[in-house]
Amino acid sequence: MLLKIANVLTAETLADLRAQLDLLTWKDGTETAGRTAKQVKRNLQADLSSRSGVKVRDTLSDAIKGHPLIRSAARPARYTKLLVSKTEEGGGYGMHIDNAFMGAGADAIRTDLSFTLFLSAPDEYEGGELQIEHAGQTIRAKPDAGDLILYPSTSLHQVRPVTSGTRLVCVGWIESRIKRAEDREVLFDVSNLKAELSKQYDSQSPEMLITAKILSNLLRRFS
Repeated sequence: MLLKIANVLTAETLADLRAQLDLLTWKDGTETAGRTAKQVKRNLQADLSSRSGVKVRDTLSDAIKGHPLIRSAARPARYTKLLVSKTEEGGGYGMHIDNAFMGAGADAIRTDLSFTLFLSAPDEYEGGELQIEHAGQTIRAKPDAGDLILYPSTSLHQVRPVTSGTRLVCVGWIESRIKRAEDREVLFDVSNLKAELSKQYDSQSPEMLITAKILSNLLRRFS
């Protein structure tokens, strides 16, 4: 499943984040890349350990973890730490696959889903599209600031070279409570059906009760 989720960040929140990003220091992005990815990664990553950095991370985390569509599609068990990346002219991130596990020891998580939350408007930079090889298709995404792309971590993908301007994004990974992608898609479809039926039927109607029962029992089976 590949989704574009619009307006994860409001215009007000986005403006505040952009102001906070101006206060941060940046380091070489290869520090957080795997062995193979280091060869093709050319960007900078924000140091989020400062007071401003913690505020940025908390704001982004609250928006992402609290979004109902992300929760419904991903069924998150755990998230990696968020990264904020800056790609300037000449930078990019060549074709690669994300590590199957990130973190160490008890903090290690299986990467089922990846996401990119765009912090720059598309007219602020040229190039820099997120390109994903998905289900036999090549998909290029360059959405509005505040929009998020959610996609399988099993997909080959890249950030195409930035030819001018600056691309700012937040990236992260999710370990789902539902391991199989096709099971997550079934649950997502039933959740959307339940939401649509709720516009027509009372919560105690037979239609709503049976749909709730189906969703709960599928969750039990797939988890």
